[in-house]
Amino acid sequence: MEQEILELESFLPYRLYRLADAVSHEFSKIYKDRHGLTRPEWRTLAGLGQRGTMTATALGEQSAMHKTKVSRAVAELERRRWLTRTPDENDRRVEHLTLTKAGLAAYREMVPLAEAFERDLLGRLGAEDRAAIVRGVVALEGTLSAP
Repeated sequence: MEQEILELESFLPYRLYRLADAVSHEFSKIYKDRHGLTRPEWRTLAGLGQRGTMTATALGEQSAMHKTKVSRAVAELERRRWLTRTPDENDRRVEHLTLTKAGLAAYREMVPLAEAFERDLLGRLGAEDRAAIVRGVVALEGTLSAP
């Protein structure tokens, strides 16, 4: 019996992973050069900038990061004085994380750079391909997040 071989280069999940990693790596050059941030630190900064106050658990869920990475990113941003931790009044095991003025300033500086990066990335495609990729991502997200 002939053994089947999976060709990773044509396997959609692998291709999506490689594409997401390549895009993330390219964008990371911007926040790394600007602020010396790692990917988890950027995702933590961005999550808090978008949502305001969050717990580490919520940050991990929102950014799909393991709790260890979230913990390290939080510790580094706190060391920089870019975020503060406030214990929950009802559960001392839970902390609410909030950006400081310095953290918020860094986030606000990064927002237009992130938007420009996205515009440039999508600008590499024609209008039809841009629309198709947005539709395809929305469709895949819808099928994977359905119960």
